[in-house]
Amino acid sequence: MFKTLLAQLSQHYEKQLPFVVYRKPKQGEVIALLQNDNLLHTSKNYSETGFIFAPFDELNQSILIQAHSRLESTFESNQALQFVANTDDFINTRAKEFHLNLVARGIEEIGNGSLHKVVLSRCSELLCSKSPFVLFQNILTYYESAFCYLWYHPKVGTWLGATPEKLLRVVNNNFATMSLAATQQHVNNQDPQWSDKEIEEQQIVTDYIKTAIKYHVTNLQISERESIRSGQLWHLKNSLSGTLKDTSLLPIVRALHPTPAVCGTPLSTAKNFILQHENYSREFYTGFLGEINIKSQKKRSKNRINKEHQVYHTITKTSELYVNLRCMQLKNDHALIYAGGGITKDSIAEDEWLETVAKMATMSRIIEGK
Repeated sequence: MFKTLLAQLSQHYEKQLPFVVYRKPKQGEVIALLQNDNLLHTSKNYSETGFIFAPFDELNQSILIQAHSRLESTFESNQALQFVANTDDFINTRAKEFHLNLVARGIEEIGNGSLHKVVLSRCSELLCSKSPFVLFQNILTYYESAFCYLWYHPKVGTWLGATPEKLLRVVNNNFATMSLAATQQHVNNQDPQWSDKEIEEQQIVTDYIKTAIKYHVTNLQISERESIRSGQLWHLKNSLSGTLKDTSLLPIVRALHPTPAVCGTPLSTAKNFILQHENYSREFYTGFLGEINIKSQKKRSKNRINKEHQVYHTITKTSELYVNLRCMQLKNDHALIYAGGGITKDSIAEDEWLETVAKMATMSRIIEGK
């Protein structure tokens, strides 16, 4: 039962031992991976097996949770949460002034020709007295179509979130990813209407990914653009799939991370602008997380006339990584909430500020939910 899983996780947490618990999009199953020591394991080339937690800046270390034990349970919400987001918590005069100036500087750099797009973000701090396990249950209830997680390591910290964006899925050598960008608030009984600016922002991401992976993937296929909803927000998405040329994850991860959806274009110029001007460390926000190199064995039987059933075994190796959006970091009695938006030549600074307020409000609902 789910309560039993939470009780075991709570004991692990009290012993200050690393773990991650998560649910994949539109799945009922909740999976927990527990590490039985407090060692800080890192990944050098993504050849290990376990759960990876990687930062925005790839020059920093990617943390690996080793799955010494695995728990599974089904989560079924027995209550309808009442989410009331107080956006006033995020409308800080000093923070607003800084972000407006930051966006204006980004638009200026785009006008000068050094950037085509840059994703600019900020961090806001809220009081939070709820346990991470209560917050995780709220996330599971509210975000059925997102990758929901709670991650803990005593030497790194506690993070949780619900992200709609998949970085990649690799099953043996079959590859899939997505291009996700642009944001609108959900309005009841209304479909989103996308502006030219938002369509261009999303197309930049699609074009970049297509170029970045072309030397690593064959039989590339790209779906039509569609609108998808995550919580109270809408986004634009294309799906991309193909066959990997290399069995190693390292080349494709390097090609994809960070994408223009969380960084910008040209990539190195946008990243340098972010590191120099955002005035805070993103840490694991806009990094990625998920299972790597998980092996499973499937049995299948084949009937043959006048012969007994013959059993065949198929070994599958799967990696499934998600971009760490819509997340928070817990520190003592506070929650650090992160949000950003893509800046192009047509961006309006006030609108970009309001987009960060809306995104932060989606996570504050998790804290305020009853």
